[in-house]
Amino acid sequence: MSKQSIQILNDIQVKQMIKRIAYQIYENHFNDRELLVAGIDGRGEYIAQLIADQLSEISKLKISFVTITLDKENPTGSSVNLSDEKLNIADKNVIVVDDVLNTGRTLVYALTPFIRAKAKRIQVAVLVDRNHKSFPISADYIGMQLSTTLQEHVSVSIEKKKVNVYLS
Repeated sequence: MSKQSIQILNDIQVKQMIKRIAYQIYENHFNDRELLVAGIDGRGEYIAQLIADQLSEISKLKISFVTITLDKENPTGSSVNLSDEKLNIADKNVIVVDDVLNTGRTLVYALTPFIRAKAKRIQVAVLVDRNHKSFPISADYIGMQLSTTLQEHVSVSIEKKKVNVYLS
């Protein structure tokens, strides 16, 4: 039996959410000079880049961007790496971005390098928050909050620079 996927967000809706998230971030960082946007490798990285681009358009903040790489299936058995290991994170405001917040496990491990580097402030932005947290993590910026059953799956599809979100 195959699960049927239902599109819950189209590209236009996603881009509107990205824009809204960027404005919310800017409102909270209006007095700052710079901001580090960090995307979790894959779809989180793509969403983070969209947010960073939008922030560059609407603000005078100096935006730095970094990719977080980790094994999502086995985060305890692998290291968490940043695409720019020489980047000075100390006393910086960081926005960590992922596509979907489910249990919070991936995000908990993704925060590690920023905590170790003594970032000034770490916030989380996600496109979809599923409300099934197993770890003490919450998103500060949310595109869509979606209550689902544990059996349902939210997936983000990125094809030809178009982002769509499906529920199956």
